Amino acid sequence: MGKVVYEKLIAKMEQQGLTTYKIRKEKIISESTLQNIREGKRITTDSIAALCGALNCQPGDILEYIPDNSDK
Repeated sequence: MGKVVYEKLIAKMEQQGLTTYKIRKEKIISESTLQNIREGKRITTDSIAALCGALNCQPGDILEYIPDNSDK
């Protein structure tokens, strides 16, 4: 099974000046969700929606699916 990576999200946050401090202050997503992003773990679609709302983008702008060799 492949995985979802968040490099595009991190880049978009930096580009738009959305800091982890602002995310926590405005309660966009939880601290545990931020930690999951840092660790490359799963996050909920509600969290993805909240981030897309804060960044004014679509999920494909912040997430990328990387298949592993067994997905072929």
